[in-house]
Amino acid sequence: MFKPRKTESAPDWLDDDGIKLYTISATGQPVDTSPYYPRLAEVKVSKAVDWPETPAFAIFHDGAGMKYLVLCWWGNDNELFTSVSVHTGEEWVEDPSRFSFCLWDLEVIWYERNAFVETLYSGAPDIRQYQASRLIQES
Repeated sequence: MFKPRKTESAPDWLDDDGIKLYTISATGQPVDTSPYYPRLAEVKVSKAVDWPETPAFAIFHDGAGMKYLVLCWWGNDNELFTSVSVHTGEEWVEDPSRFSFCLWDLEVIWYERNAFVETLYSGAPDIRQYQASRLIQES
């Protein structure tokens, strides 16, 4: 059954390449982000993307049973590319035939779609404005 999950971010939550960061928690507790950063670095290296110049965001999602790292970036003018890694308890796995983002991640993705349209896809594109925009939930 659907229950809202705690989603957090802040305007200064960026990785070294300017990727916006979010956390989602199934328990409502703050997410320990330390296990996610090494995997995020691995995924970024595996993709042929100029990260500092690419609008992107990542979700560190402590799910009910596993940890999910959802990395999304905009390319080809208006396409959203995604990489989903799941920590199975033993290792991180990126297998689109087994794992994807889930309905709680969609709230962030919808916000990011709108932020992309407002800051990069209409008028004068401004990646810094995109990086500063953030879904912030009230407690």
